[in-house]
This record gives sequence, structure tokens and C-alpha cells, in this order.
Amino acid sequence: MTQSKHAIFHETPARAKESADHWGSDAVAAMLRELGVRYIALNPGSSYRGLHDSIVNYLGNRDPQMILALHDEHAVAIAHGYWKVSGEMMAAALHSNVGLMHAAMAVFDAWCDRAPVLVVGATGPWDAAQRRPWIDWIHTASDQGALVRDYTKWDNQPGSVAAAMEAMLRGAQIARTAPRGPVYVNLDVTLQEEKIGALPAMPEVARYAPPAPVQPDPAAVAAAARLLSGARNPVMLTGRSSRGIAHWQAQVALAEKLNLRVLTNLKMAAAFPTGHRLHAGLTAAHLGATFQRFLAEADVVLSLDWLDLGGTLRQAYGAKPVTAKVIQVSCDAHNHRGWSMDYQGLPPLDAYLMCEPEAAVPLLIEAASPRNAAVSAAPAVKLPARSGDVLDLRGVADALDAATRGLETCLTHLPIGWHGGYCSFRHPLDYIGAEGGGGVGAGPGITVGAALALKGSGRLPIGLLGDGDFLMGNTAVWTAARYRIPCLMIVCNNRSFFNDELHQERVAIARGRPTENRWIGQRIGDPDIDLAAMARAQGATGIGPVTRTPDIEPAIRRGVEVVQSGGVCVIDARVQPGYDAE
Repeated sequence: MTQSKHAIFHETPARAKESADHWGSDAVAAMLRELGVRYIALNPGSSYRGLHDSIVNYLGNRDPQMILALHDEHAVAIAHGYWKVSGEMMAAALHSNVGLMHAAMAVFDAWCDRAPVLVVGATGPWDAAQRRPWIDWIHTASDQGALVRDYTKWDNQPGSVAAAMEAMLRGAQIARTAPRGPVYVNLDVTLQEEKIGALPAMPEVARYAPPAPVQPDPAAVAAAARLLSGARNPVMLTGRSSRGIAHWQAQVALAEKLNLRVLTNLKMAAAFPTGHRLHAGLTAAHLGATFQRFLAEADVVLSLDWLDLGGTLRQAYGAKPVTAKVIQVSCDAHNHRGWSMDYQGLPPLDAYLMCEPEAAVPLLIEAASPRNAAVSAAPAVKLPARSGDVLDLRGVADALDAATRGLETCLTHLPIGWHGGYCSFRHPLDYIGAEGGGGVGAGPGITVGAALALKGSGRLPIGLLGDGDFLMGNTAVWTAARYRIPCLMIVCNNRSFFNDELHQERVAIARGRPTENRWIGQRIGDPDIDLAAMARAQGATGIGPVTRTPDIEPAIRRGVEVVQSGGVCVIDARVQPGYDAE
């Protein structure tokens, strides 16, 4: 294993004999290197055995280096998590139609999260005369990209080596152009295994880079600046944003110049310091009553690519017309499709800046006049009562805060029901947001991908997961242990698909039926599942079950020590069922 603290475990191949002969997959692998792809997560399959060989024996398993995942879904989730921290595109390779079907949910998560993942697929020989009996027939689809076409930005099945190289260039360009998203390039096994002689010349990749950020219409900027400068009670909603510190600081500067209150969203990555005097609070999918009143009292609302602006305004105003002037800064409409409604409700707008917030915020700072009016008091945040000896989410939150005080951490995931008041963000990497599409099982893979990007940075990756999320995605732990990717996973284990218990309770109440039956088909127990043992079985440190509040802080401190020493740790925190969100 390499000694660099930034490097992961490298499976070093025996040196291949040099040859003037090359195969189609060698050109594809070389293109991945030219594109700057450092890692490719994968679950193996014969449909891309040619590309696999090229990465190992032609590239020496470097740039990209293969990251073996035990499930196709984890491969895409790892690439997704890597981008959420680094802002760099990672690749994932999927085996034929079956691998793509396994990974479809993770592709959807990346789509909803606007994450640029280069998904490399493969298929059995398109020429039926070349197919092996049975297996090549069931692993060859007439339009494999159709499986994910409605939630990818672009897909292609190139018919030649030259076309495959161009497809990689085009796919990388499209994926990284805002609004970003996954793309799918499907490689025929025959193309990969075609002998081509000399390797084709590599293009000048810089000439195929994504475009610079689009600048907004100056008239729209001026109109937005006038509304903000003259507002009595403006509110800023900070949504999608990069992990760059410069944009973080620019959003703070805009809020301070306009002296306005700021709301942030727990489904999005950290976008504003929670301890700032202007921060009004972290919301979740549903606005509590205090946040609804706060937003309804605003006369100007500035949305910086806020998730579900239309739905948020409806929660605040109900059936009444939206009286506030609304400014939207977002280019997300370029990704809106007919199949998926992840774009949410349609908001009324008075100024529309069709660009990323990173492009608009500096222009708004320059164009807006300072606002010196008094700022309304932030809504009081009422936290749930402190836990007793029986562990609950509040107990986990308090222990995590105490155990990591003074350390730089990155929350890679939060469980359903986590209260926004538990969070304290001072840097854009303190929290990287939810999985995007609400797919259960994404948390472990995203945590591993984020930890891969953070390796050597000194910042501790910590994923707080639900038990259902962990159970569906737990074999991502093996990948972290195998490649020496330090991370801590704290499973907030209520032994139930508790969100659905609440749904069954609502249905029972509406129908006049017994709510006592809500647990049937929901509870995870009898037999009990030893989550810590599952972690240990995969080479990680497993702690727990932890059931008492006094025991959770020492467990987290032990987990932090494991991660700081280069290990992987999973803590089974047996919390009482219940949600702390407002």
C-alpha cells in the first residue's frame, strides 16, 4: 500500500508486456484518463471485460483506479458522494442491463441531486451472430439506455471506437454543464474487444471542456437589485450551491449588505453559517408553523436555487395569492422533463435570473444598495427536550457535538427526523446534503464516496444513517475497509421503517381503524439484527448496540479515534422511534 495519507489502497497489477497492438477498450480507457477521471467504481461483469482489462493492464489501474463495490447501486452512490465533496466528476461502470437495473435508483438520486456522474455501461454483442448461447442474449437489450433515459442528461451507444471516444468527451461535457447530472455511455462488447492496432491520437480535452457559467440578463439583475434594495422585510432562501468557500463568503456578503434573514434547507448541502446573526434556521421538506409565518411576512423573497420554491411558497401562503415579490436565481429548468417531477411546483416570479447562484450573487452584491432597516427577529428554534437514559435522536446529537468539538467534520448524511437545530455549520464542507431522490440505501455509498474525496484532508466524514438505509446499503462498508477509506457511520437504529408506521397510523385514523396495528409489516426485529457484527464481518470496527444516553458519547469518541487512525467504524445507536423535526 502506498504511504501517502491522500492515497487509498492500490491493487497493483503485474506489469504487462509492451505491444504495438491495441484494442478498442484501450482507447476508451485512455480517454477516461485524458478526461481527468481519477476513480471508477464498479461491480464486475463480462459485458465490459475488455474495458476492465484495459484499465488494469494498459493503464496499470491508475487514473482511473478501480474501486470495487459489492453492488452496482453502491458504485454510482460512491461516485455521487465523491462529487458532493470534491466537485469533480467520477465514473461508475455497470454490467449490461442487469447492472443498470440494479443501479437505476442511484442514478435517479444523482439526477435529482444534479450530480455529474459518468456512468459507463456495456452490452453483449449487438450482432446476434456473435452472441454466446443464453447469457449474451439475456444481457443484450435493444435500447439499454431507455432504462435510465428519463433521469439522465444524455445517453449514447456508440458504434465504433472513434464514436466511443467522442461519446466520452460529449458525455463529460454535458454532465458537467449546469444544471449538472449523470450521463450514460453504453459500450458494445464487440467494440471493446476489437483489435485496432495503433492507439488513436487523443484529442485536446481542454477544447471540449464545459462552458463557463452563464451570466444573467443585466436587466434582470437590475430589477432584482431594485426589489431587494427597497424591500422592508426581505428573505433569502439558499439552496443548491458549490462546496467552494468563495461562493459561501459571497452569499454571506450579500446577506450582510442587504441586512436580510436567511433560511437554509436540510435537504441541501450547507450554504450559510448557521451561527450567523442573519441565519433564521434550517428547514426540512415541511415548513413548521414558525417558518411559515416568517416567510409569509416577507415582502421580497430571493431564491438562490432553492429546492421546491413553489411548494415552499404554498406552505407559507396556503390558498392565498403570493403577495411577496419573488426573485428566482436558477438554471434548473433546463433539466426539467416530463417523466420525473423532481422539479416540484411552479412558483410565481417577478425577476428570473436563469443562471447558477455563483454567477448571480457577485452581480447582486455590486448592483444592490445597502439596506439599513431593522431586521425582524429570527423565529425561535424550540428543540425537543433533552433525553434521559433511554437513547433518542437528541441524545445522539448532543453526544456527537461533544465528541467532535474542536474537530473538522463533514456530515455526509442525516436520518429522517433530524432537527435542524442540532446542526452547526461554519464551512461548506460541514454538510453535503441529502441523497437527492429519497432512495433508501444510498447513505452508506455516498458516505464512502465523500470519504474518498476527503481522504488526507484532516476532515472526518460522518454519516448518520437510518437502519433501513444501512441495511440496504451496508456492503459499501466493505469497499471503505478494502481501500482504507476512513469514515464513521452512526446508525440511528429505531428497528423499524418508522416513517411508514406514521403513514399507516394516518390511514388508520382516517378510516376509524386501530392505530395499534401500525407496526405490522414495519418493525425490524425478532430476530434482532446485529449491525455492529455486520460491520466487523466486513473488516470495519463495529460498536454497539448502544441503548443508553450515557454510553453514546464514549462510543462516538471511540469511533472518531478509529477514523483518525485510518479505520472504518459503524456504531449501532438504538434510538427510540420518533422524529425530532419541527
